Amino acid sequence: MEETSKYLTVQALTGYLKAKFDQDPYLGKVYLTGEISNLGNRKGNHLYFSIKDPNGKAVIRATMFSYQRRLKFEPRDGMKVMAIGRVQIYEPSGSYSIILDQMTPDGVGDLFLALEQLKEKLTKEGLFSQEKKAIPALPKKIAVITSPTGAVVEDVAKTVERRLPQAQVVLLPAVVQGEGAVPSLLTQLDKVDQLGFDTAIIGRGGGSIEDLWAFNDERLVRKVAALQTPIIASVGHETDNTLVDYVADRRAATPTAAAELATPITKQNLVDRVFELKTRLVVAGQQTVQSRQAYLDQILSRPIMTQPDRLYTAYQQEVDHLVSRLTRGFSQDLDQKKYAFDRAGSRLAQQQDQILRPYQEALSLAAAKLDLVSPLKILGSGYTIVRGPGDKVVKKTTDLAVGDQIHLTFADGQVPAQVTGEEDD
Repeated sequence: MEETSKYLTVQALTGYLKAKFDQDPYLGKVYLTGEISNLGNRKGNHLYFSIKDPNGKAVIRATMFSYQRRLKFEPRDGMKVMAIGRVQIYEPSGSYSIILDQMTPDGVGDLFLALEQLKEKLTKEGLFSQEKKAIPALPKKIAVITSPTGAVVEDVAKTVERRLPQAQVVLLPAVVQGEGAVPSLLTQLDKVDQLGFDTAIIGRGGGSIEDLWAFNDERLVRKVAALQTPIIASVGHETDNTLVDYVADRRAATPTAAAELATPITKQNLVDRVFELKTRLVVAGQQTVQSRQAYLDQILSRPIMTQPDRLYTAYQQEVDHLVSRLTRGFSQDLDQKKYAFDRAGSRLAQQQDQILRPYQEALSLAAAKLDLVSPLKILGSGYTIVRGPGDKVVKKTTDLAVGDQIHLTFADGQVPAQVTGEEDD
C-alpha cells in the first residue's frame, strides 16, 4: 500500500490552491473578457453574476461590491465586457470566482454606453417629446447659467445689447465641469423660476464627453425638463450633443445663437414695425377717408337729397288729407252741436215765455200803477221840482235864501236858477 502521507485532504488542497492564487502576481490582478450572464442576483449595493466565453464552454462567477459607484453604465445579460479583478477561492466549497474592481463594455466607451442607456430610458418615458415652451418675444430679464470665467456670458451679453438693449442679462454663475458641476447647476436652475426670469440660457464651451458629462446627468436633465421658464441650451460646439439639449425648449450651436433665440424681436425690428404700422395707418386712413367721401357723394347724389321735398311730399299729402278729414269732422260735429243748441234754445225760450208770462203781466200792471204816481207824470202836468243847495228838494220857501243857486226840474229837463227875492202869496 502506498504511504498515506502523500495524500492531501480536500481542505489542504483548497488551501494550497488559494495560497497560490493569492501569491501569484498574475492571478492577483486578472484582466478578463467575456459576456455577462445570470445577471439579476443583486443584493443591495453588490452585484452578482457570471462571465462566460462567447462559445459558452467556460464560465466563472463574478462579484462587484458597491457597483453603483464603480459603474457608469447599466450591465445587461449578453453584454460583452472587459473586467479587472482578482481571483478568489472559496474554501468550504472549493469553488472559485473573480472579485471585480472595474468593468467596462468591450468595444464601447462606458460613458458613451451610459449616455445611450439613459437616453433610451428617458425617451421611453416621453421626456424628450414633451411640448416645448414658447420663447417670449420681448424678454425683460434673461438668466445665463454658465461659468463666470468663460466666454459664454460675454457673447450672450454683447448679442443681447446689440439686438434688444432694454433686456437685462443676469449671470447665475455655476460650475460646468467636474464633480461639483451638477449640484451647482441644479442650485442655479432653482433660482430661475423663483426670481421670475422671462428666458434662461444654460451652457458652456466645447470639450470632450467627460468635460460635458454634467449636462448628461439624469438629475440635471429632469430639472431642465420641469423648469417653468423657457430655457435655451448651448452646450459645447455645434457637433456636440447632450441630453440637456433634448429637453431644452430650444438648442443653439453657439452662445451668440442662443442670445439671438432669446431675443426673437430686435430693437430694429420694433423700429421697422413702428414705421410699417405708421405707413399702414396713414394709407388706411386715406383709404377710409376716400371711401367715406365716395359714400357721402353717392348719398348726396340720390334724388332724395337733391329734391328733399320729395321726402315729405307723401307725408304732406297725408297731413292735408287728415286735416281735411278733421275739418269736415269738426264742422259736422259743430253743426250737430249748433243744431242741438238751437233746438235747446227754442225749447228754453218757449219754456221761458210760459214761465215769465204771468210775471210779465204782473210787472206791466205794477208799472202802470207806478206810472200813475210817477213824479215824471206829475211833471208832465206842469209841475216843477226845485232843488236847493246840497241838491235837496225844496218843499217850502223858508228853505231858500236870496242868492241861493237852485235847479228846476221839468218834465223835459233841468234849468239852473238863482233866488233873487221873495214874493208875497
